[in-house]
Amino acid sequence: MITTHLHPSPTPKPRCPSPLHSYSHQHLAVHIPLPRRHRHLARPAAAAAAAPDLLASVESVASAASVLAAIVLVHESGHFLAAASRGIHVSQFSIGFGPALARFRLGPVEYALRAIPLGGYVGFPDDDPESGFAPDDPDLLRNRPVPDRLLVVSAGVAANLAFAFLIVYAQALTVGVPVQAQLPGVLVPEVLPGSAAARAGLLPGDIILAVPGAAPDPSVPVLVDLIKASPSKKVPITVSRTAPGAVDRQSVELTVVPDTSADGTGRIGVQLSPNFRVTRVRPQNLADATVLAVREFTLLTGTVFDGLRQTLLNFSQSAEKVSGPVAIIAVGAEVARSSADGLFQFAAVINLNLAAINLLPLPALDGGTLALILLEAARGGRKIPREVEQGIMSSGILVVLMIGIFLIVRDTLNLDFIKEIL
Repeated sequence: MITTHLHPSPTPKPRCPSPLHSYSHQHLAVHIPLPRRHRHLARPAAAAAAAPDLLASVESVASAASVLAAIVLVHESGHFLAAASRGIHVSQFSIGFGPALARFRLGPVEYALRAIPLGGYVGFPDDDPESGFAPDDPDLLRNRPVPDRLLVVSAGVAANLAFAFLIVYAQALTVGVPVQAQLPGVLVPEVLPGSAAARAGLLPGDIILAVPGAAPDPSVPVLVDLIKASPSKKVPITVSRTAPGAVDRQSVELTVVPDTSADGTGRIGVQLSPNFRVTRVRPQNLADATVLAVREFTLLTGTVFDGLRQTLLNFSQSAEKVSGPVAIIAVGAEVARSSADGLFQFAAVINLNLAAINLLPLPALDGGTLALILLEAARGGRKIPREVEQGIMSSGILVVLMIGIFLIVRDTLNLDFIKEIL
């Protein structure tokens, strides 16, 4: 599950301080269950393989960064096309941020490709004294009716949702849609050395089939509650495992005695996850592909929005799992290295994350701008004082930029090769 949490927006140019000046996405921040990474550093005996490994790593990072850049392009294109369709003045369209690598002008709009492909913005000349437009020009965004402004602000989210569906549809047509088949028991992916589970003989890969009061098919919540309620008590469990060199699984009876945590509850030092098998379903025709895509899109959308809700409701527990653009690219690169097919899901989920986060009614996000426009409509069309609006948006921009910088620094320091250097 990937759960979006924060998506900072950039600071407008000093000469264009209007909170409607740009819709920008310089820093992505999401709650990602980062996979356990293996070291890929070249060993002395494998020096000959270092160059191919490095090339593969560069290609995978480029693939992940390209996915993020494409998602930002789609989001900003939504804003841009919505504005153009209503005849609203636009002055800039930029992909990336930082120094411009290339720029050109078509009519009144300057298009730019910038060095860091993790953001972008659509600029409106509302408060630009050098734009040549009169302050009361009816085609400035700030002077348009509420419905037009709502359309422009929400178009980025709509574009990401549409793009996510197209990605899932393309996945269904090409490689098929993954379907999880639930299997009996609870999987144990990892056992901490020296833990109560390790002392009892529980091994990674074991499947817990039965525990007292939950036989014959326990669930993760039932096991967690049982372990917490049984500190220093013997808990008999039945597991299924594959012996070394064997093909068939065998049943093993174990007794685990949970250690006592600081809060008095029991713990055994394992990871637990539902036991399931993933298969790919390929459509027989376009109608079948549409059904599969709709079902998968609905599932992913529900997962992303529910994950965001859980993150916000339990922020103190989930804050450490919030990741910035560096971690997102690291995850995307690992996905690209392991399976090109996984880039479909990676791209779809990041699209949905970006849509979800931008709907939050927070300053500096699209949702915050939408909230201000709706507040204006509720006031009978009376505009919110500009100094109040700018103060709200500026404070929000400052906060999210600080969080974004913190996430980038933290995630960079957590990269494997950085840890090796340090």
